[in-house]
Amino acid sequence: MKYSNPLSSLLLASAALLAGAPAFAQQALVPAQSQIAFTSKQMGVPVEGQFKKFDAQVAFDPAKLTTSRISLTVDTGSATLGVKESDAELPKAPWFNVPKFPQATFQSTAIKALGGGKYEVAGKLNIKGNAQDVTVPVAMTQSGATTTATGSFVIKRLAFKIGENEWADTSMVADDVQVRFKLALTGVGKV
Repeated sequence: MKYSNPLSSLLLASAALLAGAPAFAQQALVPAQSQIAFTSKQMGVPVEGQFKKFDAQVAFDPAKLTTSRISLTVDTGSATLGVKESDAELPKAPWFNVPKFPQATFQSTAIKALGGGKYEVAGKLNIKGNAQDVTVPVAMTQSGATTTATGSFVIKRLAFKIGENEWADTSMVADDVQVRFKLALTGVGKV
């Protein structure tokens, strides 16, 4: 049973990085209220997964977007599809190759305000040693001291060499992986 989708995990990592955009001063990620999830299709059937371990370093000031920065690190070994056999495959070389590439990263290069608590975060997503430019839409809402950044975007798993060799066949595992994120942050100013 080799039907795992590391591309989805990669997408989640990217999303989490981009979502980390809102925060400055003593800004911090609240892991218990945050999530990076992904959906891929295997033989046309949606397969859901998530990354259980990730962190974000955020310096976000809505009044100073040119100096705001978001950095996300995702533990690729924490990817899970919730199926023991698939989860055993994800760390292997054809998928995430965790021994050689234990982390996926996102580093913002520009943040653009779109109005109404919506932002566009551009940056470099690096998975399995392959860096790609990505632009991620982020919606931010605030409730009390917590700012929640949410969004989703699609990555091409083969651009990151996720699912190599026999898994490069997109009729088995689709190339597109949707990454969804919800990042809860503290210390963010009014957006």
